[in-house]
Amino acid sequence: AYMIIGFIDDWSSLTRRRNTGLTAKQKIFLQVISASIFIYWGISNGIIEPKVSMFIEKSMDFGIFFFPLALFVLIAESNATNLTDGLDGLASGCGAIVFTGLSIELILRGSNDNYAMASFCIAMAGAWLGFLIHNRKPAKLFMGDTGSLAMGASLGGLALVSNTLWALFIMGGIFLIESLSVIIQVLGFKVSKKITGKGVRIFLMAPLHHHYELKGKGEIEIVNIFWFSTIILVIIGILLRTSY
Repeated sequence: AYMIIGFIDDWSSLTRRRNTGLTAKQKIFLQVISASIFIYWGISNGIIEPKVSMFIEKSMDFGIFFFPLALFVLIAESNATNLTDGLDGLASGCGAIVFTGLSIELILRGSNDNYAMASFCIAMAGAWLGFLIHNRKPAKLFMGDTGSLAMGASLGGLALVSNTLWALFIMGGIFLIESLSVIIQVLGFKVSKKITGKGVRIFLMAPLHHHYELKGKGEIEIVNIFWFSTIILVIIGILLRTSY
């Protein structure tokens, strides 16, 4: 569903020959509808549980608040991967690493259901590595919203079904940081403008990878640092893994 939303956005931009596809409101509306259907289906069939596993063998039952949490996860994760897709190989490389980390987390749990979902993760990691062959600098192929929204939604959906929200939160830290950099930039500018009359930009440019570009870092260097950081986060996530 999220791939289709992204495709509509990309196709609109291509046919109009300018970078204007779906509006932000239209995109969010379609994401909310798709996510709501998925979450309702998952909860109704007992596939998604409102009890979220945390680290150190702890869990938290969100009850009636789980639905908005799950909705937030799908929308936030899909848009986070979309924001990360700004440099050649950045999103696809980080995505492959996170999917690999989640597969290890699920294999360590040791049940047949988890093995099945681990197989899905490995397949997705392999798909993004295959895409990376053409997406590394200089990129010959771009994922656009079609790929980036689908990647984030599949990560979020998998985390909900397999109860690995905590693992995704840690392993997908780069996606989170990229999103937070945009939020901080926008809020910081608006608040400072309201107080002083002049907006202040905390970063040279958001998302964060563009900030480092403007500071003189090379594209390949930034991508490699973000990949390495994701590997470290995956290791931390596995060390703090949940007992399901």
